Amino acid sequence: MVKMRCFVVLVVLFVCMACQKQAKQENKEVQVVEEIKTSVAATKAELIAEGYQIFDYVDEKTKDTVLMQQYFIAFLKNGPNRSQSKTEADSLQTLHLAHLGKMYELGYADISGPFGDDSAIRGITIYNVPTQEMADSLANADPMVKAGRLQIEIHPWWAAKGFGLR
Repeated sequence: MVKMRCFVVLVVLFVCMACQKQAKQENKEVQVVEEIKTSVAATKAELIAEGYQIFDYVDEKTKDTVLMQQYFIAFLKNGPNRSQSKTEADSLQTLHLAHLGKMYELGYADISGPFGDDSAIRGITIYNVPTQEMADSLANADPMVKAGRLQIEIHPWWAAKGFGLR
């Protein structure tokens, strides 16, 4: 009889400990959800304060709030002056890559790259700035554009904030 009581007491203790552990886990999950909501709200407020165009929606599948931000895609196209010597073109290419690297380091551009064909559109840069005027100014500061080897065509583009390429 004493052994049975001890066994029952042990079972009750294990059940109580399991319930406490489950409650702690559920509290942690609630805290994470609240932090994410706060993070989205804080990011949204920060972007609005900096002049970005944004909107949000709730993903029906995940029930997550998705924050959409307006970016600007600059299409780098063949410019009117492509008659530079190989040495000049190579020098301009070095300066062009340095400019794009600087845009990335300063947080103005999120991604840049050439196209894999020999079409008139040579590549793109996605600018993460609040206005098209700012994107245009940064894109036109590129040494290749200044030299007329490339010209810029910019379009507004919407993407989910924080989503990466796959």
